[in-house]
Amino acid sequence: MRGSADSPESGPRIADSVRLALPAEAGQIAALQRRAWESDLPRELAQPLLAVPLQQSTQLWQQAIITPPLARCRVLVAVDGGTARIAGFATTGPSEDPDADPAMHGELGEFVIDPVSRGHGHGSRLLNAVVDTLVADGCRIARVWIRSADDVMRTFLTETGWGADGAHRELGSDLSPARLKQVRLHTAIG
Repeated sequence: MRGSADSPESGPRIADSVRLALPAEAGQIAALQRRAWESDLPRELAQPLLAVPLQQSTQLWQQAIITPPLARCRVLVAVDGGTARIAGFATTGPSEDPDADPAMHGELGEFVIDPVSRGHGHGSRLLNAVVDTLVADGCRIARVWIRSADDVMRTFLTETGWGADGAHRELGSDLSPARLKQVRLHTAIG
């Protein structure tokens, strides 16, 4: 069968993977982030974020990939091996919380799986790569801030050993009166 998925001419299927993001992928990351905002955030929180032009978001992601603020700040991507498209992304770096020891506390800053790619193992692979990256950077504790109402993310993380540490915060912007309530989760990693 010429060109079928099982034929030698189509080549072997590339495995799903996680790696550092490439500058050329900034547009895919920005578009994926927008899809997740539309899917996951309450409308009053999503609207001001979606008002930022895609081109501007793409430039910000290119900058984060090419010239991160610190050498320990990284953008990781989960790649769907069947399509070679970005299925998710995460950012890592030292924790900037006032109660953090930057040498010991690493932070999972962003963790986004494309809504159409959820349930296929990309989140688990990406989370494992995040932890491996933070451990390689010398961190002993990983932290993440999540929306207080995000039960799906909270369950995903607690089932892998993360737990609330009692910290919480509320964020907002001049663009909207909406406020984002967050709780912090942490886990020992090293």
